Amino acid sequence: MKSNIYMYILVMAVVTYLIRVLPLTLIRKEITNVYIKSFLHYVPFVTLSVMTFPAIMTATASMWSALAAFAAAILLAYRGRSLIQVSLAACLCVFIIELFLT
Repeated sequence: MKSNIYMYILVMAVVTYLIRVLPLTLIRKEITNVYIKSFLHYVPFVTLSVMTFPAIMTATASMWSALAAFAAAILLAYRGRSLIQVSLAACLCVFIIELFLT
C-alpha cells in the first residue's frame, strides 16, 4: 500500500484536473440546449444537498429528532420563511424532541 500511495495521489490529481479542464477546452461556444443549461444550473444545489443531508441525520442524538427537524425546516422553507426562522425552528424542534426522548 505504501509503495502505491504516490500513484494514487497522481491519479487523483489527474482526474481532478481533467474534470476542471476538459469543459474549458472542449466547449468553446455558448451552450444553447435548454436541458443541459438546466442541468448545469441545478448541479450546485444537488451537490450541496447531498453533502448536507447525511450531516443532518447524524448531528443529533436521535434520528427521529433529526427527521422531525428536517421536516419542519422543509415545511417552513417551502412556505417562504427566512433562513433564520427556518434554522431556529429546526433547532427548537430538535431541542423539544430530544427533551422528551431522553
